[in-house]
Amino acid sequence: MNQSGSGKAAPAGAASKGGRNSNVYKDKSKPMTVRFSNIAAARAVADAVRTSLGPKGMDKMIQKADGSVTITNDGATILDLIEVLHPAAKMLVQLSKAQDVEAGDGTTSVVVIAGSLLSACERLLSKGIHPSEISNAFGLAATKSTEILEAMAIPIEITNRQALIQSASTSLNSKVISLYADTIAPIVVDAVLKVADLESNTVDLNDIRLIKKLDGTIEDTELVDGVVLDYHFSHLISSRDSQENAKIAMVQFCLSAPKTDLDNQVVISDYSQMDRVIREERDYIMNMCKKIKKSGCNVLLVQKSILREASLGCRPIANVDDLTAEAMASADLVEEVSTGSTKVIKFSGVKHASKTVSVIVRGSSNLVLAEAERSIHDALCVVRCLVKKRFLIAGGGAPEIELALQLNDFANSLTGATSYCVREFSQALEVVPFTLAENAGLNPISTVTDLRARHKEGSKSAGINVRKGMITDILEENVVQPLLVSVSAIVFAAETVRNIMKIDDIVSVR
Repeated sequence: MNQSGSGKAAPAGAASKGGRNSNVYKDKSKPMTVRFSNIAAARAVADAVRTSLGPKGMDKMIQKADGSVTITNDGATILDLIEVLHPAAKMLVQLSKAQDVEAGDGTTSVVVIAGSLLSACERLLSKGIHPSEISNAFGLAATKSTEILEAMAIPIEITNRQALIQSASTSLNSKVISLYADTIAPIVVDAVLKVADLESNTVDLNDIRLIKKLDGTIEDTELVDGVVLDYHFSHLISSRDSQENAKIAMVQFCLSAPKTDLDNQVVISDYSQMDRVIREERDYIMNMCKKIKKSGCNVLLVQKSILREASLGCRPIANVDDLTAEAMASADLVEEVSTGSTKVIKFSGVKHASKTVSVIVRGSSNLVLAEAERSIHDALCVVRCLVKKRFLIAGGGAPEIELALQLNDFANSLTGATSYCVREFSQALEVVPFTLAENAGLNPISTVTDLRARHKEGSKSAGINVRKGMITDILEENVVQPLLVSVSAIVFAAETVRNIMKIDDIVSVR
């Protein structure tokens, strides 16, 4: 007897064959399909940069539409240049940029960790665990990871120059210019320490100017204490190429006769009128020069060609009548110095509150120069991390394998689905030492197994020495990195994966 009209609701699967709403309550395939699609797209991005991880990582050659070529193994640069269409994959590009802003280094590691965590999510979803439970458990694991890393960290003094150089060298060893790490690392450390505000533990990297010069080799890179402009004096009077006790002014106008805004023509009928026009222009320019000389200025920067980045302390002037001593900056010496085949202007002893240093980066080709600039920027960010958070941690995959072991023990103390999720999180972190060994040509399975055994014996600083091809005490090898790099990589990767887990549909709008 048909009970459909008796007032009782029929189950979703028990509706009649001709029922219009027979599939309303059992269609859960779309959210799962969307999640697996997002995971696959994001993992594809992670796999693209995975081979670039570590000192033995491979470089990528990226050719743009205009034919220009970039060679790099920097994760943030690779992901910024490649074209990504899937919205979930774009989240990993943004993740790499966030790591670059926060720590400056670890941009490849954070994407590789995120890709491994997404693989763990895929396995957990296949077991029927709800995405919200996975998200909450990963948040718990990330918080516990931060506590474990902070307990492993080694405090340092900012005056310990050698420790800072070792940390900068570790960052440079994974770059194209790793052969010159011993030359670049001290330059980077000295540059940061000169501009750092040690009272507030901050560093403004805008106070460090990188100037690229296409001559010489990277080994010829030098640090200049002061501002360097990639220009030369416009006019040399009596062969002078320097000015002591300089009074520097920056003007926003040209030293030339004024021109009208409207397009017009002046018709001159005889030579006397031509002489008068030339004389008037000469008198106008001479009057401007007299006013500039009267103000005491002896070095003039025309802002039409000088960047605002020149941290000299002079205020831009729009009218020559506003040129006063208060608007000018002072320097002990302004000189034109030769750098290889070109010349630059160097400002020494600038009397200004903000400290500014310049690094003249030299290279034999534009490709080498561009990669050297990126590598030096990453190393500067690493030293800045140590100024902000003065703790070091071992490299070589040591912190990740220690995290995996301790998180696994932590998972054993939990119950239910949370325990499974935290255990998967811990196993996912082993992707870093696994990839380091794989990229170095070692057997990744046996290497990670041996490394795990060393850590179970209590050797917390044991890591993969890719240069020797064996497991050694990484701290004795001076392979160290800032705590902030490792913490931010794991926290940011976990946050991104949690966001992807919360997505159950993709809606396109116009």
